[in-house]
Amino acid sequence: MNTALKIAAFATGVSTAFGAAYGVGHVTGDGTPDPRPTSAAHAGHTPDPAATAAAAERLPGGLQISERGYTLALENPFVTAGSPTELRFRVLGADGRPVTDYRPAHEKDLHLIVAPRDLATFQHLHPVRAADGTWSAPVALPAAGEYRVFADFTPAADAEGLTLGADLHAAGELRPAPLPATGRTVTVDGYTVTLDGELTPGRAGRLTLSVGRDGRPVTDLQPYLGAAGHLVALRAGDLAYLHVHPDGHLPEGAATAGGPAITFTTTAPSGGEYRLFLDFRHQGTVHTAAFTLPVGGTPAPAPTTGAPAPEAAAPTTAPTTAPTGHDGAGHRH
Repeated sequence: MNTALKIAAFATGVSTAFGAAYGVGHVTGDGTPDPRPTSAAHAGHTPDPAATAAAAERLPGGLQISERGYTLALENPFVTAGSPTELRFRVLGADGRPVTDYRPAHEKDLHLIVAPRDLATFQHLHPVRAADGTWSAPVALPAAGEYRVFADFTPAADAEGLTLGADLHAAGELRPAPLPATGRTVTVDGYTVTLDGELTPGRAGRLTLSVGRDGRPVTDLQPYLGAAGHLVALRAGDLAYLHVHPDGHLPEGAATAGGPAITFTTTAPSGGEYRLFLDFRHQGTVHTAAFTLPVGGTPAPAPTTGAPAPEAAAPTTAPTTAPTGHDGAGHRH
């Protein structure tokens, strides 16, 4: 079988559904939106009731290449794996013209996530925008296959952000592989990161990630994009997407984010296997720790309006150690 057929066969077997974006996202097991918040205000992460009600009536973010009159247009969706690649794209408005004015979120006008369908790698990029509205960023595609590009942004003309998704095809010798196996502790760049807590289908739960080095807790984590850390969760099989931020928020201009623990509150759209990618900054460098986390059960009933969400149950699996290394995760500017 030639390379093109190999890639086509791999792509055919994978669905393209995409989960909620850049806030706490929720989708029920049958694919319908969950009537709980799908996004939170970036300043303090306080849900807006009007935005929440509107979001509950829409499809999950990133499922579409076009939404609300905006379109994600990749300049070239066909590239070659293993070669230096500059990803170029534009966000087009309803009039067909490139959008050139955005509302910054977490210190950037647009956040870009690139991940392959097998979730072997992960990149959180911050592209540069030219005056004509064309965005560009260098991207490394180490293996052939189908990739998903997620653009997360808020146009200046809109009060609410959105996430658009598009497919990126990387030609080459395709070698699909199962999800990397990890336990509750992984090592990256000499740091040890431990995961406590659970993802719970249909219910908000807490995940705490603790950072250590040389057998000692790291207590001087640095702010990264205005937060103590950033977490992205991708569901294996369809790349349903959750991008969440730590509980609480840092004062503007804070020099330290403390540590070693960073706690997130989020909801799994369903059971299944998820890949979790934590970005944290220490001594001027951003590091990415990757976990594979199984989530059992079916979506739980929604809590009564106004009732507090239950906390996640304590982990039942003893921590284990994954192989040292990036595990395919990366972060670029």
